[in-house]
This record gives sequence, C-alpha cells and structure tokens, in this order.
Amino acid sequence: MLALVMAVGGVFGVGGSALVSRLLGAAEHDRAQADQIRHVAAFALWGSVITGIVVGAAGLVLLDPLVRLLGADPATTPATRAYVGVLLAFVPVLAAAFCLEQLVRSEGAARQVMVGLIGSTALNVLLDVLLILVLGWGVAGAALAVGLANLALVGYFAVWLTRHSEHVRLAPRWFTLSPAVLRPVVGVGIGELLQAGFLIVTALVLNNLAAAYGDGPLAAMGVAVRIAQVPEFLVMGITLGVLPLLAYAYGKGDRARLRTALRSAALAVGGVGVVFAVSALAFREQLVTAFVADRSVLAVGVTILTAQLVAMVANGFTGLLTSLFQATGRALAATVTSVTHGVLFIPVVVLGARWFGLSGIVWSLTVTECAVLLVAAVMGWGSRGAIDRGLAEGSTARAEAMAATATP
Repeated sequence: MLALVMAVGGVFGVGGSALVSRLLGAAEHDRAQADQIRHVAAFALWGSVITGIVVGAAGLVLLDPLVRLLGADPATTPATRAYVGVLLAFVPVLAAAFCLEQLVRSEGAARQVMVGLIGSTALNVLLDVLLILVLGWGVAGAALAVGLANLALVGYFAVWLTRHSEHVRLAPRWFTLSPAVLRPVVGVGIGELLQAGFLIVTALVLNNLAAAYGDGPLAAMGVAVRIAQVPEFLVMGITLGVLPLLAYAYGKGDRARLRTALRSAALAVGGVGVVFAVSALAFREQLVTAFVADRSVLAVGVTILTAQLVAMVANGFTGLLTSLFQATGRALAATVTSVTHGVLFIPVVVLGARWFGLSGIVWSLTVTECAVLLVAAVMGWGSRGAIDRGLAEGSTARAEAMAATATP
C-alpha cells in the first residue's frame, strides 16, 4: 500500500522536482523561467492531491477485494481492513507529503528534508503510543498515526517553501494543464509509477512461487530481502538526492558540475554497495540466524541473501542512470528502463522456476537487475550526444546573458 502511495506521489514529485531543478538552473541566465517554476510546482502538488483523492476513493469502494488481494485470511481480515481503510483515506496527504519532499529537495534544501522526515517519524512514534497504547485503537490507530504524521509533514514543507523559496509557489491559482508543464512532469514521473508497480508485482510473484517450497524458503526470502533493503535504501537516497543537482547543472549548462556530481554519486553508490555486500556476506550466517531460528533454512537463506545483495548493487547503478535520464528530460529512456524490469522479470522467474527450481527463483531478480543495468547503460551511452547538446545550449545562453549584463 505504501509503495502504491509513493508511486502516486512520485509521478508528480519526481517529475516535478526534476523539471523545477532544470528551470532553476536555466533561471540563472533566463529570468523568464520563474513563472514556469511556479506553474510546475503547483501542478505537481495539486496533481498529486487530486490523483490521491481518486486512488483513495477507488480503494475505499473496492476495500474488501483489495484486502483479499493483499493476502489477508479470515483471522486477519478485520485488522487488515481497518488499517488499509484508514490509510486509503489519507492517500491524498501521503502523496502530497512525498511530492513536497521532492520539491523541497529540488531547491537543494537537503537539511530541511531530513529535519522534516525525522520530525515526522518522531511524531508518528508518539502518536502510535497515544492511539494504540492509551486509546486502544489498535491497527486503525497505527494507520491514523501514519496519516497525521504525514499531514504535519505537509504543513512543514508547505510553510518552508512559502517562506524560503524564491520561485516555488503552491497556490491553486498557479495550477495549469499546459503541455509545457504536463508533458515533462508526467513523462518523467510515469517511469516512477511503472517502477513502483513492478516492485509490487515482483514481491507478489516471488512470494507466491517461493511459498510452493514451504514456509522455510519463504521466511528466508523475507529475511534476506529485509537485510538487503538497508543498503538499498541508502543507495536510493543517493540516487534521488543527486537528481536535483544533475538537473540544475544541466539546466544551467554546467558540464563540469554535472560530470562531477555524476562521478561522485557513482562512487558513493559503488562504495555503499560494496561495503554492505562484503559485510553482509562476511557475517551472513549470523544475520540470517538472528531472524530465522530454524537452522535448516540457513543454507537457502545465505544463498538468497547473496543474490539479493548482487541485485542491490546492479539496481543502484540503474537507479543512478535513471536519475540522469530524469534530470536531463530523457523521459523515454527513464520509462524504457522501468518497463524493461517488468518485461524481463516475469519470463526470467517463470523459466528459472521451471528449469532450476528454487535456485531459479532465488537468482531471477539478480539476472533481471543485471540485464536492466545493461539496457540502461546502452541507453545512457546513446543519450550522450543529446545531453551534450542540451548542455551546450544552456552554456551558450548563460554566456549570452552574462555578456548582455556586462554591456553598458
């Protein structure tokens, strides 16, 4: 459910923030871009809210089928229904929070994003104590805590942007459906939606196929995925964090800054991936047995963890290339990268299960991620000329603006 909400917010947040950062770079030499930035920010925010309302309402109407789809059995249906129902009511808020987070990041305000997220998390924990332990509202209280914490986060980001941003405006009067705004935002953001959708499908397919081999492999897979998610989220933070800088440098026509940022991000992604992979593999038995008491699943758990860590490294570099595509307005390349993951994974995992059994299922995601990385690298190589031309145009415009300013 949270992945679905992030996907809704990502369509507008990631697409909008990439365009805002590019326009901020261009505004260095073209002040006419200021009004466009206001339109983009308002479209991103209110687009995420409106879409969130539609998704949340549809989910509430189809709540019972949705609960069954999530895998709830008769014993867990009431609790699942309560949690999901409250969460769906807050989809517009959650989508707006994710969108505003990206817009604040597009301004280069990484510290403010961190303060907001940490504050929201702390508030969530306090509300959990109040709503679950004090008031006794159970899982519905847990979902309500998530919604209220994100509502506070929306308020924090909105106030910060209103007070500190020179160009971003959130008032509905700036909302527009102009193709100049809609196409680049949705074009880039749709890749985020597809990627999130494929992640959901991947998890469901892996769990269902692994379940055929018993509870042990299924439990081991769940543990391995959670362990690998720690470095995966750190890498995701790098790839998302560098996107505004890449977009700003591209819009400004600053070739040196773009290359330096891309190189530094690649080293960070590789460093995090290698350090965590080596550490996790060195202590793989201790990590797996800390979560799974059954020693009989240790061997398969270690194998799954190895496969997940290799997939994580490949996915990190794919994410970095995707951020480059999004930052430079290569919407088609970003979308193709996301689509390739879904197109390849299903046949790979089905054939792997048929030909190699459980091992084929375990390594299917690794094979898919490596193949997607290869596709993204080929498209990145093919996009060099277009990116260089965009940088040259921005550099020329900046030089002309500087010359005009210097002329008496």
